[in-house]
Amino acid sequence: MMDFAATKQLFQLPDGVTYLDGNSLGPLPKTAAARVAQTITDEWGEMLITAWNTAGWMAQPTALGDRIGRLIGAEPGHVTTGDTLSIKVYQALASALELVPGKRKILSDRGNFPTDLYMAEGLIGALDKGHELVTVAPEEVLDHIDDDLAVLMLTQVDYRTGRRHDMAALTRAAHAVGAVVIWDLAHSAGAFPVHLSEAQADFAVGCTYKYLNAGPGAPAFIYVAPRHAAHVRPALSGWLGHDAPFAFDLDYRPGAGIERMRVGTPPVLQMAALDAALDIWDQVDMDALRARSVALCERFIEGIEATCPDLTLASPRDADQRGSQVSFRFDHGYAAMQAVIDHGVIGDFRAPDIMRFGFTPLYTDEGDVDRAVEIIAKVIGNRIWDQEKYKVRNAVT
Repeated sequence: MMDFAATKQLFQLPDGVTYLDGNSLGPLPKTAAARVAQTITDEWGEMLITAWNTAGWMAQPTALGDRIGRLIGAEPGHVTTGDTLSIKVYQALASALELVPGKRKILSDRGNFPTDLYMAEGLIGALDKGHELVTVAPEEVLDHIDDDLAVLMLTQVDYRTGRRHDMAALTRAAHAVGAVVIWDLAHSAGAFPVHLSEAQADFAVGCTYKYLNAGPGAPAFIYVAPRHAAHVRPALSGWLGHDAPFAFDLDYRPGAGIERMRVGTPPVLQMAALDAALDIWDQVDMDALRARSVALCERFIEGIEATCPDLTLASPRDADQRGSQVSFRFDHGYAAMQAVIDHGVIGDFRAPDIMRFGFTPLYTDEGDVDRAVEIIAKVIGNRIWDQEKYKVRNAVT
């Protein structure tokens, strides 16, 4: 049995704040500051450049990747970390397209996070080979998988609504027409059990600063299925993806397996924070976490719908079709969210009208849910949001 009261004590949570935005930035694990300080003082400070060997810095990306791999159903040795999610999307898509040279159609959906689509558009322009990005409504993806499809590129959980794609079914359909599949797990990893190997996914990417609690700017990860890992060509041939980076060859020769998907120098300080966060995740039963998440989300939906008739559920009502977030539509959603935050409940806003709340069982409990419902109902019912100070748009929403 998971003791979620105990795991809550492992995170630094400000007094008087109910935090329902861990799906955007996870809170600080209490051990992370000391772990990063150790890296700075004992490793960087005392070992200097020798720490690449003596402190294991060079091996960190794949060692941490294996620990993430357990949470996403990946085979050992097929996940590595580093760089940003945008870079990993670019890498995965470029490699995937080379596996199907005779096709030009890339299929995604309009609920995908914009950066994934931007990276696809940029790559299409750089290749200049006639590739086309097709985006459809999330519920229409299956209907657009056809013989022309080269790559299906989807985010498993819609960042706005929390709608969850059926990874196994869509991967199977894409493979049936000879296409390659990329899954973005930004809102999946650490939110519920993911089964990449079982679903026969080709590539997956994701970030570690949301549910995995590694901090702002934390490194992304990339997964390559065993059947592709030995021969995919990394589009970004960085020196740490070289087979022998310290031979300093003038010509690129890709490393073995997942190592070839490394690009630049590992962000050592951020990886120290990720290491501390994964010490918690190493002990997590993902099935228990998912059951707890569903219970918290259901409690929240019931409470909001009973007290806030002006809000409309934007997330799927069926928990099996939902990630670990709940979104409601409200015409004045931005101002309302600023007022809710000002009253001690932190969620976030996604244009044009989405009030979004993340449920993270490692540190969110029933008391947090009930307090959030009470404050949201007060803000909406008393029109507290209808003040000019709450309508001023911040750079980050």
